[in-house]
Amino acid sequence: MTPNFSLCVYCGSRPGLDPQHLAMARTVGSWIGHHGGQLVYGGGRAGLMGEVAQATLAAGGRVVGIIPKALVEKEWAMHDCSELHIVDTMHDRKRMMAERADAFVALPGGIGTFEELFEVWTWRQLGYHDKPVGILNAGGYYDGLLSFLKTAVEQQFMSDWQMQLIQAGSEPMALLSNLVQAAGLAPAPRLDAI
Repeated sequence: MTPNFSLCVYCGSRPGLDPQHLAMARTVGSWIGHHGGQLVYGGGRAGLMGEVAQATLAAGGRVVGIIPKALVEKEWAMHDCSELHIVDTMHDRKRMMAERADAFVALPGGIGTFEELFEVWTWRQLGYHDKPVGILNAGGYYDGLLSFLKTAVEQQFMSDWQMQLIQAGSEPMALLSNLVQAAGLAPAPRLDAI
């Protein structure tokens, strides 16, 4: 069965301190699965990554994990994925994730999540793709980053149009719905529900 959409989720391989982040990752995965979607993610089994993947599968969605061989050797891969692609490098992983996605969203995470978000956002501003990019600011996790980005615009190192290339929101279902609709895709009705 062909999924209604393919959403790339960047997030932490750790659970973080706030249990709200794990709950939010499960909400994201459930939303993807209940709307006939496909999760594309980094293929890990731990932290928010594992939670969003397990929730997607439990809700009937497909999960495409893409993980470098070195991380599989460290036993970090989630072998329950609908598809698990083992690639040579992080560059291969990010390229394949971008190719398989209709839209991108960053949940809380660390430097890997930040790097993936900024790369896909940069690619969009350069015209390498025109896929929607979002930041799920759960519990205010990205408040500091969003404030810093506003400063970068005020200091004229960025432009308003670059900020308009990303959507930020704190409500998972509303943000996911907006991203999927901005990609020109229409999953099942009631996009704001699970």
